[in-house]
Amino acid sequence: MNLALKYRPLSLDDIVGQEHLVGTDGVLRKLLNANAMSHAFFYGPAGCGKTSLARIIAKIIKSPFYDMNATTLKIEEVRTVFKNHTNSLQKPLIFIDEVHRLSKTQQEVLLPFMERFDGIILGASTENPYYTLTSAMRSRSYLFELHYINEEQMLALLEKIVRKENIQITDEAKQYAVHSSSGDARAMLNLLNSASKMANTIVLDTLKSLRPFALQSGSSEAGTHYDLASALIKSIRGSDIDAGLYYLARLIEGGENAAFIARRLAILSSEDIGNANPNAIMLASSVLNIVEHIGYPEARIPLSQLVIYLASSPKSNSAYAAINDAQKCVQQGQIFAVPSHIKPNSAEYLYPHNFGGWCKQNYLEKPISLYKTKLIGFEKTLNEWHEKITFKTK
Repeated sequence: MNLALKYRPLSLDDIVGQEHLVGTDGVLRKLLNANAMSHAFFYGPAGCGKTSLARIIAKIIKSPFYDMNATTLKIEEVRTVFKNHTNSLQKPLIFIDEVHRLSKTQQEVLLPFMERFDGIILGASTENPYYTLTSAMRSRSYLFELHYINEEQMLALLEKIVRKENIQITDEAKQYAVHSSSGDARAMLNLLNSASKMANTIVLDTLKSLRPFALQSGSSEAGTHYDLASALIKSIRGSDIDAGLYYLARLIEGGENAAFIARRLAILSSEDIGNANPNAIMLASSVLNIVEHIGYPEARIPLSQLVIYLASSPKSNSAYAAINDAQKCVQQGQIFAVPSHIKPNSAEYLYPHNFGGWCKQNYLEKPISLYKTKLIGFEKTLNEWHEKITFKTK
């Protein structure tokens, strides 16, 4: 039997490397112990245990398990599953892999079943579902991130299996099997499985003949693709073009999704550059659209162009700080009534265009100061425009 299948986790205690979810104080373990499991979507790198976790949950809550894939999902199949369990004491658990590929139509069909809790919907993705699921889906479910399995945990798993299977393998080969798998337990066990059938003793050369290069997952021995994405953003924020390009190359060579990179850069263009260079968000939007249509290898070129442009742009987080302060005001209970003269159909409203484009008029019940310009780049021009419009200049 294939080792990856033979040693697939069968209980929460068998799950490797996800203590934050299934450990003693893990949130999923607590939900299951409280019999309070709800709809959830798991995201994380390949081979970290997302599907196994879904199967274990179904086993714990004693629900019939239905394994589906978003790429081939037929809505009628989902309806049939729920229909077959209409009068059943057991609610079905539908697991949807590649959940980031669900269309909006498919998501909308799932909503009523989720709302009525006709069963439990679990999904898995290598991409953060926050960017691919609709707000309605997210509001009815939890998003749980699974982490890369670190090398210490991978080695412990390898040691356990070679001992149980009585597989002979050199220490050098063990290290390569672990390191070259980049946190993907399934890939490591598949490599071990093939190599064990090729030789009585697994040596480094045998493994390298099967896998000449380490799997690239956007991670290094010291960190995950999230570390690299963070390094990319911080390098651009610090206007270091070369560092930005280096981390971009690391992400690309690691097989990171081009759209994921473009989304992060689009956020940066607004959060860290904003109106200091309004063209930044326009270029970021264009690049995001481009890479979603062309993919690699060509996608690396507009991504490179964007990194250079953003790193070279003046930086300001004024817009980011302003909306943070505005939300904080609301969260702290500063809820102002809308002045009567700017409510719909008010005869007291002063139409600015009748006064040359601007007239003095209160738009808030009480004055409040949120936006603080840094006068960096184009922000200085915007400030001059605003002062002229509101007659604040001489």
